[in-house]
Amino acid sequence: MAHRGWNGARGRGRTRRRGRSSCGALAVVGDGPMTRTLGAGGWPPGFPKGLIADKIETSAEKGQPLSSRNTRVAANEAGTVPHAMTRPVSAYVPRSERKPLYVKVVTEPSLHGCWAVNISETGIGLIATPRTTSEGPRESEAVEMSFLLPGTGAHVRVRGDVRWRHDMTGAAGMVAALGVSFRAFEGSDGLKLARYLATAHVQVAVAFASAEEARGLRMALEGQATPHFASTLPDAHALLARGDMAALLVCGNVEEQALELVERLAVLRAEVDPSGAGPPSDLASRIIYCAPAAPERLVALFNTGRIFRALGPEPRLDLVRQAVLQACREHGVRTEQWRMALELERNLLRERALSHAPAGPGRGSDDVGFRSAAMQRVMEMVRLVAPHRVAVLLQGETGTGKEVLARILHRLSGRGDVPLVVQDCGALTETLLESELFGHVKGAFTGAVADHPGLFVLANGGTVFLDEIENTTPNLQAKLLRVLETGDVRPVGGTQVRHVDVRVVAASNRDLGEEVRAGRFRADLFYRLNSFTLDIPPLRDRPEDIPELARAFLDQFNLSLKRSATGVAPDAAEVLRGYAWPGNVRELRNVMERAVLLSRPGEVVTRRLLPPGMLNAVPPRGEQSSDGSLRARLHHVERELIREALERHGGVLRRAAVALGMDPVTLGRRARRHGLWKAD
Repeated sequence: MAHRGWNGARGRGRTRRRGRSSCGALAVVGDGPMTRTLGAGGWPPGFPKGLIADKIETSAEKGQPLSSRNTRVAANEAGTVPHAMTRPVSAYVPRSERKPLYVKVVTEPSLHGCWAVNISETGIGLIATPRTTSEGPRESEAVEMSFLLPGTGAHVRVRGDVRWRHDMTGAAGMVAALGVSFRAFEGSDGLKLARYLATAHVQVAVAFASAEEARGLRMALEGQATPHFASTLPDAHALLARGDMAALLVCGNVEEQALELVERLAVLRAEVDPSGAGPPSDLASRIIYCAPAAPERLVALFNTGRIFRALGPEPRLDLVRQAVLQACREHGVRTEQWRMALELERNLLRERALSHAPAGPGRGSDDVGFRSAAMQRVMEMVRLVAPHRVAVLLQGETGTGKEVLARILHRLSGRGDVPLVVQDCGALTETLLESELFGHVKGAFTGAVADHPGLFVLANGGTVFLDEIENTTPNLQAKLLRVLETGDVRPVGGTQVRHVDVRVVAASNRDLGEEVRAGRFRADLFYRLNSFTLDIPPLRDRPEDIPELARAFLDQFNLSLKRSATGVAPDAAEVLRGYAWPGNVRELRNVMERAVLLSRPGEVVTRRLLPPGMLNAVPPRGEQSSDGSLRARLHHVERELIREALERHGGVLRRAAVALGMDPVTLGRRARRHGLWKAD
């Protein structure tokens, strides 16, 4: 029967649109005679079961349709549920949608040959080829992971807890499967992952395509998948190595080239990589063959499981689209069946795992520096407000630790399983900040090439921390007020409103009450944020916190800079406690970083390693007590006030004079007398 080829898009029939799939598949397209019956439904005879699903048997493998009942039977026997099912066959429903992700994962404790299988905002599924059953983390143990997100170049580092682990031994050796729940991301890596999951679509690689074939494929896959084109075999392998390719179409009229790619991929799937550098064969992409080849060769490829479908050269575009989606769904069934089987088995041991779980969170690195009575009062207020969904305003000088307190508040709020989203309101213009917070639709402005959900949507169920909120414009403040009052978010250029459940924690290094009185901040937003205000004292008002903070920073930079400073000498500790710290904890951190970097192996941090400006500001104890007269004390107080004013205003004498209420000439004369300023 005659049929339309690559240019037959206009004549294609209307088909029922299926749910978008993001599972793995592989298709090869080209020219030549074909036997179209090879592409008829079901799984091909002799399909390789691979390393981890050799016990899975469903009626679909016998040529019957894959029903929900058959799927449930397979899940009970082998441990998985199809990706297309709306609810897994388990009493424990996942909190967020999983998406396939096949990338190498580096873990600590080390686990040989570790790969990701799927991922969500709250956890990740892993497979590995450990050398022994004791290798790597066990159930209820902590694990650190590092991996790349395909197509973005983003590197994600995250700490998590192993919720379950299952070890099995097959013909290819030992295979371990793990389910890990995320606990804490490094920096903004949680936001990177959320953005990736919100924008990820089915990706299709296309090799050896002519311009005409490329146009036809774009039409066929429009709205279903995003094609990526490769002109050589290495390019095709590189696209597959990304880890997010759902299909590979190899187009052209060179039979040898297409068959070589199929055979190479079959070899890679069949090999057991002793280095653990590749995923198990059962997770490999399915191949849809459409290139020229002799019918008997195609039958052999089909029966040995090397191809998933055979559509013939220049197939109808609706057949290409249907075959790719079928391959994606089949791959998702296999992956989810395996995953759910292991999760069901883990659920049998859930009670035991929970009984060995830690009783509660311990004292973390964020809790350092709260020994003083002032910070203890702040922490009492944080514990009081954390469980309640009220907006919190943190006020304090720059560098006092407002973001640290926001993270503690988020951790204690019951929303800690969702990443904390942090946005510095002073770092972006009004337009960019509005787009970043509320999102935008494609075409909303120049450069908006795709929809962006926005931070409020990405943080749904969690917390948004808005730092330096005093730098927002009145227009943006009005939109923030609407989100706080109603929870409704509308993207830039869009009409659809989305409701979100987000807790807002704002921070300012100015007094927002004064900003309202000066007309620089909206009163309605201030009173909405002012429902619970925490004033964070500066470091100079809590000197008893300085030794603990200094020691914590010393340990941190010993590790990151590969130094071995052994502590802080009494003379250096005296200087640290006596300094006024205009930059607060951030300045202390920088001082300790400099001291550790300058230290020799095993050296104690002494006055020699501290900045000269700090030593001039804090004279030795003998010098301070040598003259206890009123004149000497006033001289010292005057010097400190002038030094602090100059530091606050960047060494600009005229601004410091305005702040001190002095004539600039008089201030310059006194600053020179104290050795704090030198005229040009």
